[in-house]
Amino acid sequence: MDLCRTWLLLPHLEGWPIRSFNIYTMKNTTHPPKITLVLLWITVLLNMIFADIFSIIVELVDGNALEIPLDVTTMMALAALLTNIPILMVVLSWVLPYAANRWANGVAAIFTMLYVVGGGTSLPHYWIIGSIEVLLLLLILVVVFRWQPHPETV
Repeated sequence: MDLCRTWLLLPHLEGWPIRSFNIYTMKNTTHPPKITLVLLWITVLLNMIFADIFSIIVELVDGNALEIPLDVTTMMALAALLTNIPILMVVLSWVLPYAANRWANGVAAIFTMLYVVGGGTSLPHYWIIGSIEVLLLLLILVVVFRWQPHPETV
């Protein structure tokens, strides 16, 4: 076991072939789609975090640049609830069995897409980050719908 895996406490990955996922053919021969889904959800979350950080910076500099349709406390409670969907999907994508995983990822991607589009602003940074988030969520749907069960798990 090499030093990196020892330091990261990941001995179960010893000898595991790690290759890149072919996004054009959507074929995945070296690791299960669960890993791809987890990584896509983490990327969606990072984009959500940075969109909020950039929006706060714009708010601090310009003042009242954000349009919040409801009472701010109600809107933040709703945002906290909806933001937990992708947070939970990082873990659920890894631990759920095949059928439940496909359903959960499909439903979560659609709800998160509605949240990203419906809860967005007209600020330029949000158009960029929101577009990337929607593309990532569409990619999650593609992975889910092309995911075939492993013969040993059926």
